[in-house]
Amino acid sequence: MRAPGENPPGQEAATAAVLGELAAELGLEHTAYDVVEGRPNVTVTLPGTGRVGAHWADQDAPPGLLVLGHTDVVPVGDGWTVDPFAAVLHDGRLFGRGATDMKGGLASALIAMSALRQAGVPLRGPVHLVALMDEEQNGLGVQDWVARSHPALLGCIVAEPTDLQTIIAARGASYLSISVQGQAAHAGRPDDGRNAIYGAATIISDLERWHHEYAADPHPLVGAPTFNVGVVAGGTGGSVVPAECRIEVDRRLMPGESGASMLAGVRERVATLGLEDRGLTWSVESPMDMPGFETAPEDPFVSLVDAALDAAGGPGQPLGGWTASCDGGHVAQRWDVPVLVLGPGSVNVQAHRADESVGVDELVVAARCYALAALRLLGGPAA
Repeated sequence: MRAPGENPPGQEAATAAVLGELAAELGLEHTAYDVVEGRPNVTVTLPGTGRVGAHWADQDAPPGLLVLGHTDVVPVGDGWTVDPFAAVLHDGRLFGRGATDMKGGLASALIAMSALRQAGVPLRGPVHLVALMDEEQNGLGVQDWVARSHPALLGCIVAEPTDLQTIIAARGASYLSISVQGQAAHAGRPDDGRNAIYGAATIISDLERWHHEYAADPHPLVGAPTFNVGVVAGGTGGSVVPAECRIEVDRRLMPGESGASMLAGVRERVATLGLEDRGLTWSVESPMDMPGFETAPEDPFVSLVDAALDAAGGPGQPLGGWTASCDGGHVAQRWDVPVLVLGPGSVNVQAHRADESVGVDELVVAARCYALAALRLLGGPAA
């Protein structure tokens, strides 16, 4: 079964439908609801024997394991040498947009749950696979899900691509939209106007300085906060003093750092640049905020999952940090649940690139790990 899932524009419905169909074929419970029209969140559940039919929204359900993922993928882009949605299998690797980020992780989790069901092993609590929409853009899926959910959880594994390394800390992410307003004038007399692009350039230069200041004091696992100016748009032509300029910025957050405090800090710093003295006005807004997280290495959930990975044939890497961000930060922030990121594929080498692929052997190891972690966490027989 093949489905696109590109976001933008937001094509998660086809992927969600395939996930639901596969869950039904495997005898697993599943539900879906639209966050916005045609863009659903999906939950697949393997009930525990503590109470048959217990769901993630049931506050009286016995605590269980959450495996978290997303159904959207980034746009295909250029440079592919294979059909990005043909699911080509070659030399032990599965090629296609989303193979690594993160349909591979979803597939491994689904197979793990199916294997547990077929084996008939007793689990005191349920295993939930929650696949959310809009992770790649504004995080609408996870924000809606945590707002309406009251799950009983012992821990959360985010099945994002980590090269099968157990990740105990991840940065968050926040988008900044900065607008500078000036005054238009004829370029023959530019001093009659107020050049908004010059003002934006001042802000950009300061963000670059700030980025390098942060680099001097990195977090031991996830590095330092970062700024990346990704879009600069302004002006109407070379003969007109530009009256407006817009800057789009990615700011990576530290574990425990709030988007609100970061936004306040950016506004305070921009206010020191003297733009008003040049006849310019400005605004800074944040349309997206995804918190980071950090789970203590001595947490029993960390030890259990990492041991399951080792037993499943994992590569034996040390506990690590992730410079990317994921929906797991919302889970940690909302419910104070231990969160890990662990999945097949490489976020740095494969994700968001042409000819994206994932190793079939990695998918197998991930599925074994998720199944073993569920057994050991939820009281199945010794494994």
